[in-house]
Amino acid sequence: MAVIGATRPAAVGPGAVGDLPSRRARRGLARSLLSNRKAIVGASLLGIFSVLAVVPGLIAPDNPSADVYDPGLAPSAAHLLGTTAYGQDVFSQLVWGARASLVVAFAVGALSTLLSILVGVSAAYLGGIWDGMLSLVTDVLLVVPAFPLIVVIAAYTNGANLLTLIVVLVVTGWSFGARQLRSQMLSLKRREFLEAAKERGERRLYIVVFEALPTMTSLIVASFLSSALYAVLAAAGLQFVGLGNPSSLSWGTMLYWAQNNAALQTGQPLWAIAPGACIAALGAAFALLNYAFDEIGNPALRPVRRSKRVRSA
Repeated sequence: MAVIGATRPAAVGPGAVGDLPSRRARRGLARSLLSNRKAIVGASLLGIFSVLAVVPGLIAPDNPSADVYDPGLAPSAAHLLGTTAYGQDVFSQLVWGARASLVVAFAVGALSTLLSILVGVSAAYLGGIWDGMLSLVTDVLLVVPAFPLIVVIAAYTNGANLLTLIVVLVVTGWSFGARQLRSQMLSLKRREFLEAAKERGERRLYIVVFEALPTMTSLIVASFLSSALYAVLAAAGLQFVGLGNPSSLSWGTMLYWAQNNAALQTGQPLWAIAPGACIAALGAAFALLNYAFDEIGNPALRPVRRSKRVRSA
């Protein structure tokens, strides 16, 4: 009985100590983000597009699916970016199209990251035959060219709607993140705090979720941002070539209809340039945030930048 009484506080101690580094890491992550210019610019761009997606009716002057004007009007105070060949206001289409593009980006980013965690972390922690099987699936998807595979799957679904497009992009976009998370988990597998959790008799699920994953926060967020960036560009590419749903309203379908009506050749360049610029800006937002988390997760990048400034000065 004396032995049991002596070991009980020791079982609680490591858990309490293990929570302290994670809290410090979260506070340090917040401070690093607020002091990183890439993170500030990327978050600002993403915030602007999020506002457009949440309240498009308060910003867009017209309902692009109901309000029709004279086709091919030049930019003016009534139509900031002119009208399309079908008479819809280009600016209103641009605002309303932000919602579908962001839905695809966040849905694909979240689902791909979740799948990457399940496959990559499980393969590294379980080891043995599970690691071999899961790594084989990951390697196969890594070596297959992504965009041709996406085109084949999207063409097979016969004009994909938004849900099908998300599923296609998730299936083809999780493998790279899984490989990164597996490598990180392999490096953490023999660390002292995980060994201490095993000695305390904690379950595997608890060890992975509450001990290992909090130390991989920056890598998980970077994986989400990479998947979201991939989703924005791939979805726009599929919709531009006509493999999305052309009746839906998004930046990719705007490019599709602008190309079909030769907008650049018929004096309506903003019909094609505006959605292309928004896709580029949204991709830049995710890329800048990804670079910021990369710098935060890899401290070796920051001293190099400081030393370059010192030498240049």
